[in-house]
Amino acid sequence: MSWNKLIFGALGWAMFGPIGGILGYTLGSQSNVRSSYSRTKGRTQSGDFGVALLILLAAVMKADGKILKSELEYVKNFLVDNFGQSHANQALKMLKELLNKEFTLNQVCEQIQQNMDHPSRLQLMHVLFGLSASDGEVHPEEIRVIKTIGNYLNISVRDFESIQAMFFDDIKSAYKVLEIDDTATDNEIKKAYRKMAKKYHPDKVLHLGKDYQKMAEKKFKQLNDAYQKIISHRNIK
Repeated sequence: MSWNKLIFGALGWAMFGPIGGILGYTLGSQSNVRSSYSRTKGRTQSGDFGVALLILLAAVMKADGKILKSELEYVKNFLVDNFGQSHANQALKMLKELLNKEFTLNQVCEQIQQNMDHPSRLQLMHVLFGLSASDGEVHPEEIRVIKTIGNYLNISVRDFESIQAMFFDDIKSAYKVLEIDDTATDNEIKKAYRKMAKKYHPDKVLHLGKDYQKMAEKKFKQLNDAYQKIISHRNIK
């Protein structure tokens, strides 16, 4: 089996700690997997992100006590769109193993928080919200789990609400995406947009590789859509 294809790239810190244990379980031989890699310090690599993402997706999918077909379809389409059919098939096999395994969420998130940069953690949250909204109904228990993950990952309340609001199509949510109130002045709105554009720019996750940048581009588009909604609503020139 090709480990690189399974996890979409190079592995560093994810091969160790609780995530390494989970990965070893899903791949059948933790020692054999570890022998192929050496621990890498520094920025998160694509494989680290991919493994962390699959584990957290499994946690959210199991949150309401049932695995929905719509959720599996969302994950499948998401993986195919971003990584291609071959990689997606391997990732889905790993995901099915993860759905049958119990793991301690706070330990997994602690490892992610300690080793993954903030822009990459924000990207994780965006994908999790997309999964929750995939069936057209955001289940309260899924949101509870995503919020718990956000807390463990040291995601601020404003960042959490901003990303969550991207999946609602109304003017109130548009303001939340920009992390401002609807009482903000036109100049404050423009300033907030520039700040958020810098925070969510796809180049922030350039180190993860071009495949993961595609995900970041979607988040960036949702930010722009929210800004344009406010501009149109207020008739700002």
